[in-house]
Amino acid sequence: MSLARTKRGLVFKLIFSMIFSFWISQNIYAQTDKDSSETSEIDYKKEAPDFELPDLDGKMVQLQDYKDKILVLHIATTWCPFCNAEAPHLEKLYQEYKDKGVEVLIIDVKEPKELVEQQLKKKHDLSFPILLDTDGEVAASFAPEKILPELSRDEVMLASNLIIDQEGKIRFMSLLDSKNFDAELLALKEKLNELL
Repeated sequence: MSLARTKRGLVFKLIFSMIFSFWISQNIYAQTDKDSSETSEIDYKKEAPDFELPDLDGKMVQLQDYKDKILVLHIATTWCPFCNAEAPHLEKLYQEYKDKGVEVLIIDVKEPKELVEQQLKKKHDLSFPILLDTDGEVAASFAPEKILPELSRDEVMLASNLIIDQEGKIRFMSLLDSKNFDAELLALKEKLNELL
């Protein structure tokens, strides 16, 4: 096994451990501070940050292009196992809801186009757009206000799902929780049905 491959594996494990630790602390915080007005609900119904990113064909895509549509947004990387596990479910969701005014986008964070095309688009046969956030700034702009200092704002958002309504407001946000993967997908569909 090459040294570069070993280093890459160690970096992945470190990042995954940091994200997992973050979620444990978030769950503890949510349970001990349920009566506070500063729970995760603070992120809902706020204006989604506008963005402009290229898709895999180089076409620039903006949030405002989806005005009057409901947008499901997934923030991903090719090396994230949860992102890869969720990709086929997002394609199925897109096929089920696209005729009801729902669009799906993936924003890939800090990876080259060729890798994203092979390891997300083609691997999972995705028919909806994938956008390239090469510096991670767009992903970071969606991050909740409260994050652990050792995580960057774009790392916090990996494997996250958001629903942005027709008025550009965030109506749903689920951050990575590997123990509740199925429940998150169900909650996503329930919120979509509620908004339709």
